[in-house]
Amino acid sequence: MFKTKWVAALALGSVLLATPALTQEKKTIAVSIPAADHGWTAGVVYHANAAAKEIKAAFPDVDVIVKTSPSAAAQVSAIEDLSAGRKIDALVILPHSSEELTTPVKAIKDTGAFVTVVDRGLSDASIQDLYVAGDNIAVGHTTARFLVDKLAGKGNLVVLRGIPTVIDDERIKGFQDGIAGSDLKILDIQYANWNSDEAFKLMQDYLAKYPHIDAVWANDDDMLLGVLEAIKQSGRTEIKYALGGNGMKEIVEKVIAGDKVTPIETPYPPSMIKTAIYMTAAQFVGQAPVRGTVKLDAPLITQANAKEYYFPDSPF
Repeated sequence: MFKTKWVAALALGSVLLATPALTQEKKTIAVSIPAADHGWTAGVVYHANAAAKEIKAAFPDVDVIVKTSPSAAAQVSAIEDLSAGRKIDALVILPHSSEELTTPVKAIKDTGAFVTVVDRGLSDASIQDLYVAGDNIAVGHTTARFLVDKLAGKGNLVVLRGIPTVIDDERIKGFQDGIAGSDLKILDIQYANWNSDEAFKLMQDYLAKYPHIDAVWANDDDMLLGVLEAIKQSGRTEIKYALGGNGMKEIVEKVIAGDKVTPIETPYPPSMIKTAIYMTAAQFVGQAPVRGTVKLDAPLITQANAKEYYFPDSPF
């Protein structure tokens, strides 16, 4: 395993695209990702399509085919369709569900294809040649340490979880470890399914239930939007911080503007799919055999460095 800043990982793409084509044999890279059902996955779709166009322009003998799927069952069918009637040299996949996609991906692997898994791992990690993901523990831990510092180690918190997944568990573990040893108290912690509307309703419940809240952590920016609207409508003024995570451009804009309630952010960039596609292409055209795990850092985004993480043309 090796660790690198996500910007450094993306820089690999620049090196790859500057390298003369080294193969005349046609290669096909299939990319299977969830449909754009919320902000983060919309960003995944945007960056996957951008990578496909850029690699095709630089390497005419490399074909990148991107397929989106609205569910795990649809993704299984999409993988079968991608492999029907053509040889797939590599599969880059962000699985809807680890369990449902493991067997279909293994079938592709058994044909000799190179397999890159992004974000959500498969049930059998031995299937993947390359794994690219963000640091979910750091997303929670970095945010927690900021709150410990700014609240002088004391205060009442409420937390919004995503959906029951390893990703969510890791973020919560990082946050809980980050506040350990302080007097910050989590009053309540419930799921809002990474959904803005559900987060709005849950935050309304928190506001009705607890007369004093010092800070809110929604472990995803889609949820944070709902939280901020609920706070705004409530007229409550004691909440010092409402923070999220993932690097949504609307939240990064707040950081750039010096917003007092949302002054920081932690990235879990959907552009990791682009990193994964670039690295997979390098397997064929860059004389750069790639194996292992790439974990992208989740550094604190502040007003001082926020512009580095701001991509206005991205949907996320």
